[in-house]
Amino acid sequence: MATDSTDTKTPPPQVWPTLAAADAPALMAFLREVMGFVEVVAYTDDAGVVHHAELAWPAGGGIMMGQRRPDNEGRVTGPGSFSAYVVLPAAADVDALAARVRADGRGELVAEPFDTDYGSHDTSVRDPEGNTWHVGTYPGAPRP
Repeated sequence: MATDSTDTKTPPPQVWPTLAAADAPALMAFLREVMGFVEVVAYTDDAGVVHHAELAWPAGGGIMMGQRRPDNEGRVTGPGSFSAYVVLPAAADVDALAARVRADGRGELVAEPFDTDYGSHDTSVRDPEGNTWHVGTYPGAPRP
């Protein structure tokens, strides 16, 4: 996935969407293997419970997540209630992601790839936990 290295206006991400998962290792595997996220770090306890993980999006940004536990109730979005928009550089990348979701079987393609009236090529995916990931080519409006 290409990034525009000439953009000097966009600072490094300082807003991190966060979510809890009923089965963090399984969700992290889906996000890496099917969606294309890159695992940066995962802190687990002796029982293998993921207390904190960071997954980067190759073009920039990322998410923080962990296992749903009694001590994090109310602090993060619970399993199955998260939604995000993720940018891919080209329509072919969106179509390839949709094909991976169809072939993989762990998630669900909620919307077949389609073109929007504002020039994006989008699709929507529900991950194994029930979270919805809208994916498209619209990178947002340019910053002033």
